[in-house]
Amino acid sequence: MTVDPSATSPDRSDVTIVVASQNRRDELLTTLPRHEAPVVLVDNASTDGTADAVRTAHPEVTVITLGRNVGARARTVGVARAGTPFVAFADDDSWWAPGDLARAVALMRAHPRLAVLNARILVGPEERLDPTCREMAASPLGTEPDLPGPSLLGFVACGALVRTEAFEAVGGFDSVVRFPGEEERLALDLATAGWAIAYVHEVTVHHHPSVRRHAPGRRQAAIWRSRVLTAVMRHHVPELAAVLRDAVRAGRPGLEGLLRAVPDLPGALRRRRPIPPRLRADLHLLGRGTA
Repeated sequence: MTVDPSATSPDRSDVTIVVASQNRRDELLTTLPRHEAPVVLVDNASTDGTADAVRTAHPEVTVITLGRNVGARARTVGVARAGTPFVAFADDDSWWAPGDLARAVALMRAHPRLAVLNARILVGPEERLDPTCREMAASPLGTEPDLPGPSLLGFVACGALVRTEAFEAVGGFDSVVRFPGEEERLALDLATAGWAIAYVHEVTVHHHPSVRRHAPGRRQAAIWRSRVLTAVMRHHVPELAAVLRDAVRAGRPGLEGLLRAVPDLPGALRRRRPIPPRLRADLHLLGRGTA
């Protein structure tokens, strides 16, 4: 794979950066100037004056304000407004490295089956490699001939460039899973539809985690909630049973996640479409099938 070393800023008609945020005004005012493409900010019902502050400091940013927090679904709203063939996701505390968004767009154009390009993610001022990137680089699925890097069945949203056509064809992020852990259902639906996801180590996203983060226990419960709801929507009975079993074994976070999933079970069941056999085999290869 070759990345064009002369690429700098992407063409404004090619890509939009979509940021979903809630109550992180200060982080946004720091990171927004770092973006090298037009930005759509979707504000998830912030109460700290985020929208007004961004409109004043960065009038070039398109700001969409939502009446309630819809989690990751806000990104789907942003993609619909973007109107470009590619959309790069960024969090309020992350940004693409200079020149790398243009390189990522060029790679997407060169690999038409690629729906999601997951960049290398460097964390904090010390630029530590996100451990998830090591896992993606060593994906047991290997590298298919028509892809620029190892094949994946998942991604990290803050480091992802997506093809709008593919994203919208599978419905984007839904109103059931929300956040965090929203990527799994979308990844499975893209793979079911024949699209591909790949990790590309040669392009970089910087992530300086905000100090305004949920307590670890609360975040783990939210992740378990997403796992359970995704399993209800997309996994076959043996895999679903394994997720439920693992949630119980995880103790308080898993049990809390199960309880938090209950109100959304009817919506998950209405959207239930189990994945095809070929994807079940890939999940087992990745260690995400039944144990």
